[in-house]
Amino acid sequence: MKSEMPPLQTGKSVWYGPAMNQRKEAWILTLTATEIIELESAAEKFQQRGNSIGEMDKKQFELPIFSKKLAVLKMQLIEGIGFGLLKGLPITNYSSKEAATIFYGIGTHLGNARSQNAQGHVLGQVRNMGVDSTDPKVRLYQTKERQTFHTDSCDVVGLLCMQPAKEGGLSLLVSANTVFNEMRKQRPDLLELLLQPIATDRRGEVPEGMLPYLLIPVFSYFHQKITPFYQRQYIESAQRFADAPRLTPQHFEALDLFDALCNDPKLHLTMMLEKGDMQFVYNHAMLHDRTAFVDYEDVKQRRHLSRLWLSMEGDRRLPEIFATRYGSVEIGNRGGIMVKGTKLTIPWLGGVKK
Repeated sequence: MKSEMPPLQTGKSVWYGPAMNQRKEAWILTLTATEIIELESAAEKFQQRGNSIGEMDKKQFELPIFSKKLAVLKMQLIEGIGFGLLKGLPITNYSSKEAATIFYGIGTHLGNARSQNAQGHVLGQVRNMGVDSTDPKVRLYQTKERQTFHTDSCDVVGLLCMQPAKEGGLSLLVSANTVFNEMRKQRPDLLELLLQPIATDRRGEVPEGMLPYLLIPVFSYFHQKITPFYQRQYIESAQRFADAPRLTPQHFEALDLFDALCNDPKLHLTMMLEKGDMQFVYNHAMLHDRTAFVDYEDVKQRRHLSRLWLSMEGDRRLPEIFATRYGSVEIGNRGGIMVKGTKLTIPWLGGVKK
């Protein structure tokens, strides 16, 4: 029996890029001198204890002043516009470990760090590895290619810009609710297909006992909220599995319309992350993208971002089907990629999270 089409979505997370670009005060939070001193002091105290960064929690990274701004950011992610940008961190003054300590410490006040790959990395490094996404075991963040609009397998993704590219690498955001509303107005027949489970490739990161692909709708409607789950390249590469449900011409038409709406400059917002910027994006209301880029020849100058995947307390409920990707739908303890033998770690800093 055909289910009833969800209603048009309303609220703060329904927005259009050009209008949001005129409201920078709604999403740019600039660090004050007092807040920077507090962050540096918290990092210094933590490092003096000699603990691994991966073992940190917010009790070990006290921010009596800045935590108030982070509480506002957290609500902005869950109940507001769905993203925020922290500016003004003077990372040129820090070593890589000091910058990582501050970024991870900020993350502990927003949520719990989750594994970003089968190796258990909880503080990822987004760098061009010179690989090609046509390899089914390659993840797009390892390339310099255009990523296309997608969601990550966590509640919130955070990025710290350590070094921007020589050219390109712009960050793009679009409201999933706005895309949903536009599809509902224009082609509800195609939208109906995206409300049904669709196969998405796990790209070789397969938990024990699971299929090598996921079956999650592009749009899930649960407890009066639309939640997106999307990566076009991985949807198409899942067709390599003979038992995966086949994509029909109508599916491709629906996916093409979805992509066209995401890429419409009337819908999305574009920003360039500068050195020291920290961007946080709520995957349950936003899709994000990155344009292709050109790197410097000097390896030390190449584009470099640190990344956090977070699970937040007080977050929305998710449908049970998300447990096939998130491991669980338990609020505050879900998301990330865990396979047999995975241990949470920050290898480039020599730390294992217990």
